[in-house]
Amino acid sequence: QVQLVESGGGLVQAGGSLRLSCAASGGTFSSYSMGWFRQAPGKEREFVAGITWSGGTKYDADSVKGRFTISRDNAKNTVYLQMNSLKHEDTAVYYCAADPRIVWATLTSTRYTYWGQGTQVTVSS
Repeated sequence: QVQLVESGGGLVQAGGSLRLSCAASGGTFSSYSMGWFRQAPGKEREFVAGITWSGGTKYDADSVKGRFTISRDNAKNTVYLQMNSLKHEDTAVYYCAADPRIVWATLTSTRYTYWGQGTQVTVSS
């Protein structure tokens, strides 16, 4: 059973930066594709960024491309989301997800098996 724990969320002013971390345990991290999703109040959960086990990445181009960067450290069993130039509309609960069956083409899917509990990101305008 894989467990995912997000951290790094908080309150930041517009234009600021945050780095989210997601620590995984209980599985073979290096074989999992990882995704970051977010959910704002009253909205559906949406894909933000994903990275395959081999390092291939994908972003939601419309909302975060050029501002967010996903990376992973297999030695630390951790995936990161560096968020720069934050906007008020980035306010949401951010979740990380893991699945060994997810490939680059399906990174945006919500069909990940394992999910973290989420971390709140609030951007003040």
